[in-house]
Amino acid sequence: MTATDTPTFAARVSDALGGALSLVFPTWCAGCDAPDVPLCAVCRGALAVDVRTRTVDGLTVWSALAFEGIAARVVRAAKEEGRTTLLRALAPALRDAVGHAVGAVSTRPARAITLVPIPTSAAAMRRRGYRVVDSICRHAGLPAHRLLIARGRAADQRVLDRAQRARNVAGAFTAREAAGRTVLLVDDVVTTGATLREAAAALRAAGATVLGAVTVASTPRKGIDTATDR
Repeated sequence: MTATDTPTFAARVSDALGGALSLVFPTWCAGCDAPDVPLCAVCRGALAVDVRTRTVDGLTVWSALAFEGIAARVVRAAKEEGRTTLLRALAPALRDAVGHAVGAVSTRPARAITLVPIPTSAAAMRRRGYRVVDSICRHAGLPAHRLLIARGRAADQRVLDRAQRARNVAGAFTAREAAGRTVLLVDDVVTTGATLREAAAALRAAGATVLGAVTVASTPRKGIDTATDR
């Protein structure tokens, strides 16, 4: 099933539970602010997948959604407002993007490709208490392997321009147990691609073959949306 199909039984149960919990803990739709539901049916439908690609210094990136409108609001709420129930709603988009990427770059079975999430920084982990990318992978049924380690203390990317972002993440990662693996990087949003570029460099230096990267969403090419951090 793709994100354009009718809601699954699990999605209907999730909506029902959300409605019940709203009696005790008031909530609202992350996409349109409708009351008493984490994500209404209309906004869930707006997360329909439209996989697009872009290239960052030779690295192909597959993204399921445009980081704008309802999709951007949902991603922000999941990342920065602690609304972890929304991570499940983003999972079909990531799963479809991974499927497109695997089909495009490899004749090998999907199980032979290692999905490597961009690591959550220590500061983001303290702020959120959960790893966004790892959680979306888990909801999508995608095995994520933490081969990358963040080193140093990079500044918050959200306040930086394109050139500053590139400098900020230069040499930001090291990789472990990567030799001989064929990998796809996984992240929530790609903005300038600086983070993905550095992650790919670290994996290649450790002996991995990097096929590309997959993200839930991609910012419009016309500029940088400073509400995200990649």
